[in-house]
This record gives sequence, C-alpha cells and structure tokens, in this order.
Amino acid sequence: MSGIAAKLQHNRDKAHGIGTNCHAVKYLNQDYESLRRDCLDRGRLYVDDYFDAEPSSLGFNELGPNSYKVRGITWKRPTEICSNPKFIVEDATRTDICQGALGDCWLLAAIASLTLSKQVLHRVVPQDQSFDEGYAGIFHFEFWQFGEWVDVVVDDRLPTKDGELLFVHSAEGSEFWSALLEKAYAKINGCYEALSGGSTTEGFEDFTGGIAERHDLSRPDSHLFKIIRKALERGSLLGCSIDITDAADSEAVTYRKLVKGHAYSLTGAEWVEYNGDLVELVRIRNPWGQVEWNGAWSDKSYEWRSVSSEDRGRLCDRCEDGEFWMSYPDFLRQYSRLEICNLTPDALTGDEFKHWAETEFEESWRRGTTAGGCRNYPNTFWMNPQFYIKLEEVDDDPYDGEEGCTFIVGLMQKNRRRMRKMGQDMETIGFAIYELPEECSGMKQVHLKRNFFLRNRSAARSETFINLREVCNHFCLPPGEYLIIPSTFEPNKNGDFYVRVFSEKQADFHEIDDPVECHVEEIDIDEDDICDRFKRLFGQLAGHDVEICVFELQRILNRVLARRDDIKTDGFSLTTCRNMVNLLDKDGSAKLGLVEFKTLWTKIEKFLDLYKERDADGSGCMNSSEMRMAVEAAGFSLNNPLHQIIVARYSNPNLSIDFDNFVCCLVRLESLFKTFSSLDKDGSGEIELGFMEWLNLAML
Repeated sequence: MSGIAAKLQHNRDKAHGIGTNCHAVKYLNQDYESLRRDCLDRGRLYVDDYFDAEPSSLGFNELGPNSYKVRGITWKRPTEICSNPKFIVEDATRTDICQGALGDCWLLAAIASLTLSKQVLHRVVPQDQSFDEGYAGIFHFEFWQFGEWVDVVVDDRLPTKDGELLFVHSAEGSEFWSALLEKAYAKINGCYEALSGGSTTEGFEDFTGGIAERHDLSRPDSHLFKIIRKALERGSLLGCSIDITDAADSEAVTYRKLVKGHAYSLTGAEWVEYNGDLVELVRIRNPWGQVEWNGAWSDKSYEWRSVSSEDRGRLCDRCEDGEFWMSYPDFLRQYSRLEICNLTPDALTGDEFKHWAETEFEESWRRGTTAGGCRNYPNTFWMNPQFYIKLEEVDDDPYDGEEGCTFIVGLMQKNRRRMRKMGQDMETIGFAIYELPEECSGMKQVHLKRNFFLRNRSAARSETFINLREVCNHFCLPPGEYLIIPSTFEPNKNGDFYVRVFSEKQADFHEIDDPVECHVEEIDIDEDDICDRFKRLFGQLAGHDVEICVFELQRILNRVLARRDDIKTDGFSLTTCRNMVNLLDKDGSAKLGLVEFKTLWTKIEKFLDLYKERDADGSGCMNSSEMRMAVEAAGFSLNNPLHQIIVARYSNPNLSIDFDNFVCCLVRLESLFKTFSSLDKDGSGEIELGFMEWLNLAML
C-alpha cells in the first residue's frame, strides 16, 4: 500500500512541475543550500552520511571491502590534496577529465562532451560553487534520471591512493569539478563500482535529458546524412568514434591523423558543388584542439580550389583548431559509430534551433500481469503495457520524397545500475510497433488482446532486443495510428521502464488501457422464488437463529468443495467468507438470511462455471493470464495497475490462483464497486470521505 501511495505522490509532484531542471527533485531529500548554510553557521565542513567515506561507497566486488584494490585508499578533501584547489579554472575543458582506476571511460566521454556546450554544462554543474568564499566542503550537481532532474549533494572527500586521486582527475591536478561530478554520479548509482562499463549515450542522456540514438557506420541508415542534418538543426549533440581492437590502439593516431578510441564531435553537415556534382560533407571536431584529418577536404586539401569562393569562404578554415571537413563517404569508412543525443525543447533557448515534440511515460513490467515477454510468447505478449501514437502531420523535408512522419522511440529500464549491488543486472529489452487496422481506429481505451497480435504483423520494431539500459531507434512511417509494445525478451521479468517518443511534428501519444468499470449482472431473488427444498436445507444449516454466520458459512461451503476433485483449493478461508457476508449482509447483522444466502449460493455456482470454463488446461487452478480473462468475463473491466494488485494479492508464488482466491477477488471487487456507487450520489466519479468514514470502509 505504501508503494501505491508513493506512486500517487510522485505523479502529483510531476503535475506541479517538480522534476524540471529549474525545480529539481532533492535526492534523498538533501537540500544543498540549507545544508551548506548550516555548516557555515556551525563553522564545520560537511560530512555526507548518505555516501560516507567508507568501502561500501567504493564498490561491492572488485572494489568491495575485501578486495586488495581498496587497500591503502584514504579519503581526502581537495584542500588536503593541493595548496590552492579550484572548482573550475576559467572554462571547463576536456583536459579536466583524465581517467583513473575505474572502467568508466563511457562516462568520461560524455562528460567531455559537456565541455563543448556551456548551456548544457551549466544545467549539470551549477557554477556558483568554489573553494573560496562560502566554502563548506559541500557541492551539488544535477542529473536527469528517468524523466526528472535530480539534485545530488556530496561532500568533497575523495578517494586517494599515495596522495593522488584514485578516479577522475584533471591533467594539472588542482581542478576538481570533474572528480566531484563523478562522485555525485556514483552516489546516485549506489557506488563507484556501479559506474564500471556502459555506453556514452547513457551519460549523454543523464547530462542533458535528451534521447540518444546509436548508428553503426558499417551498416548506415540509407538516410543517415539527412538524419545528421536534421539533428544539427535541432541542436542535438553528435559524437563519433573509431573502434579499437586492443588496448594498445587506444588513442593511437592513424596515418590520416585520426585518433582511435577517441570521442570526436560532429558539428556540421553541408552540400557543396564540386566539379558539377553535389558532394556531402561533414565537419568533425577533435576536442584536443589539434591533430586533424589530412585526407580529402581537410583544411589544406586541393578539393577546396574547385568550389565556389562563397562556399570556400563560408566553410573552409585553415587554422589548426582541431576542426575539419571530410566527405560523408570517407566519414563512413573511417569512423565506426555515430551517437546522436536529441535534446528536449527546454534544453534549447533562442529561435535558431527547431524543436522536437516530446512525450513520455513511466510504467512497469510485473510478473504475471504486465511482463508478457516478446512476440515469441503469443499467449502473454498482449499483456504488456500498450501505447497508442497517432501520426498525422508529415515531415516538412521527407527523406526520399515520399510523405512520412519521423519519430524516435526510446525504451529505458530504470535503476538497473543501482541494483548491481544486489546482484541484478540489465534485462534484455526491446519493442514492437503495430499499425492499427481500420476496425481498431480510435480504440484509445481498449487494451488489445491475444487475437489481435496473432492476426497482425508488426509495422516496425527495435533493431534488436539487448541488455542495455536503453533501446532507441529512428523511424519514418506513413501517417496513421500505431501501437507501441515495450517488453522484456522473456516473460515474467519484473522491471520499471520509461518510454518516450520524440517526433518531428506533434503526435498524439498516450498509454491505452481498459477502462475501470463494473458490469456485473444483479441477482434479484425474492423469497417466493426460493423452492421449499432449499428453504428446508437452509433451516437445517442456519440453526435456531435462522441466519448463517461467517464460521457456519465456511463450514458449509468447505463441505461442498470437499466432494469435488476438479478444483484445486485448500477450502474457503475466513477472509473470503467475511467478504461474502460483507457483500450481501443488508441489515448489518454480519450474518446471512435466507434470501441473502440464496443469492450467494447462485453467485458461487456462477463463479464455479466461470472458473472451470477459463481453466483452459484443466489443471484445477488458474494461471495469471487466465485469471485476467476470467475477471473480464465476470463483468469487470480493470486497468493494468489493478490487475497487478490482483496478482500480487491473490496468486501463489507460482502465479496460480485457486478457487478460494478467485472467489475472494471477485466478491471484493463487487463490494468495492457497490460501496463507491452508493456514495457517489451525483455520478461524478468522485466521493468525499472524512477520516473516520475512510477508516470504517477500509476496515471492512
């Protein structure tokens, strides 16, 4: 229950703008300004009890408490490491980021990209921090985490060995913004070791809030050059690199003066007329500020002599500044991969950039209800969360002349890096996209079932199912209505995920689910309708008070069930019997009279028929997918969160539901709907309860 309450509060906070970059969530409720002020008032340096200077903050395996790698490590403040520490000297540059004894080069490449855009850097690294006036040993940074910006506080005690920083450090040793940034990122992910191994796109996204796509340049999209141009028009960050085959290749310079295993930025894409033909060029920047490509279209190459003086003056810069042009075909041959981080509208100021339209949702896969696995599992695939997208407006500048709608889908699993300490790692995830046929058009509130997916093929899908934090792909589809189904590869894998769509034009995008409704048929029985035989039987069972209490009801029903061998159950529990009495007890006696008992008996007979009908494999109990369909057949339309609650509350560890729990669930649902309906006098869908009224209802 507390988890549901926390989710409701989270949704309310988001609705009030909490989680934006200008109103970030305080991680662990730590407020930087109040903590810093308190330290200054007390004349002491800040000590972070939530990420203390101890082995657990370093790691859990290779950097765990018993590892030889942590021997001799001491935690020191920058003021103890050098005589004149600085947070940032002038502007942050790539030389501020040198890798230490941690395999987080993916993170450092992303941090290096931050230094290329002051606007983006300042969103992550608040600039009003220093070791001078107002220094209190406390710093803070902001990271994007699964749809919201989070402000993370750290003290400035850093792990050192032999007097030097163990992890990230600046080249000249007295600048500490990058080391403190790494510490804050380690804190939000659980420990330093949790940062070992990853993709630069992960860092891109956590520093910008954007959505990052990866392109393998050995198999480029046929429209990649145009994708690059459109990305640049939208202010996206583009990085490219050359793969290395072994450690000796790292930052080795080729004969064409390109550096292997090194993060470059792609900063421009243009067409120029050359000897009567249009040539595609891309502009690359080496963050070193030197060492430039010396092939065709390099600064001093002869190709520039054959272009117009206007193009030459506009594009050609002969300085050794680390930036150079090369032909697009050479780019594909020389580089291995391209990463594009498409920024959210709020990350860009001014009118010089076009903006993506962005929509996002948080959801979860839960074992037995919404974790249906991929299309290889047709009996459960339909149970995954489903998202509707309507593409109406076509692109202004179509890729191949045909009208289409460009959009990017990113599916991200949440908090998996933080869970490494518990021995959990990334799940294998992906998604499929289906075009809705005409008969399904406009079905925004109907969770499509198994038969739809058996009869329809996907229109597109993620390039692969993979165990990365995010799967992201670029699509261009004809205008229409589509369904996006995110899933783990195998069913019954628990996980929280975050899905978002960036589209060139506005698109209608929302989660679809069944409406929450009750269509249970009322059983209207009059005493005159009850046969004499049933009346005599009731008289024998009810005793002298002519009513049946909870304990009597349990004994009666379990005698009946004991005679059946087609249903697996340990008998009706007192909880189920109490729910039955609560549903049908009209006079508040906590007992059932003749008509009430006859009504219950009729219901149980219906439940029994429904249970046997939906038990497809004849096992005597239901699995969770059969239960979902049985609940619907009983007259209830429920959404995914309610189905998750049902499985969590009424299923066994093997996800099976016996007859007792089946009946208990249906009776409880009917009771809840009836109670709400009786209090909702004006049919508004809202009721108001005082504290005692709520307690009385909740205790039933």
